[in-house]
Amino acid sequence: MKTVTGLFDNYEDAADAVGELEATGVPHSNISIVANNSDDWYDANRSEAAEDAGSGAGIGAVIGGAGGLLTGLGIMAIPGVGPVVAAGWLAATAAGAVAGAVAGGAAGGIIGALTESGVSERDAHVYAEGVRRGGTLVTAKVEDELVPNAEEILGQSRSVDVAERRRMYEADGWTGFDADAGEYVPEVDRDDGRAINRP
Repeated sequence: MKTVTGLFDNYEDAADAVGELEATGVPHSNISIVANNSDDWYDANRSEAAEDAGSGAGIGAVIGGAGGLLTGLGIMAIPGVGPVVAAGWLAATAAGAVAGAVAGGAAGGIIGALTESGVSERDAHVYAEGVRRGGTLVTAKVEDELVPNAEEILGQSRSVDVAERRRMYEADGWTGFDADAGEYVPEVDRDDGRAINRP
């Protein structure tokens, strides 16, 4: 089994990738999605599953319904990332790692969850920063025979080139994901009001 990960600049592309993974035979219990929700684009009241997650049923408890992974979306907070909409094993692992870090002083959160699943620490920092800056992360634990399909789905043209994104972040002085960082606020062009240093 191999962990395959893709970062997307918008949620819709990531949701499409989740659907494609499920369609190729990757069980939704092996897929995770974590999307930034700092601008409250996702309303937890839209679905009963999200309400169950928010009320303490736990992300893992609401996943597994007939509608697939995306029916189990819930809202949680990840240190350094802020509010996220999440479902799946990575979200549950990150939440558990955060709880363990608070109780036992161990490193945890999204970086710990990613590296424990086999993602390199160097890439895990870029993925975490990408979510912090508004992106959506899709991660799947895939049986060996499905790895080529999963890599193709998560490496598609709509996903982020991780090496290129790392270079872009580093050009702005970024050295790695910081769980103590505040909410990411992109610089805004004073002439047209659009973000100039996003993603």
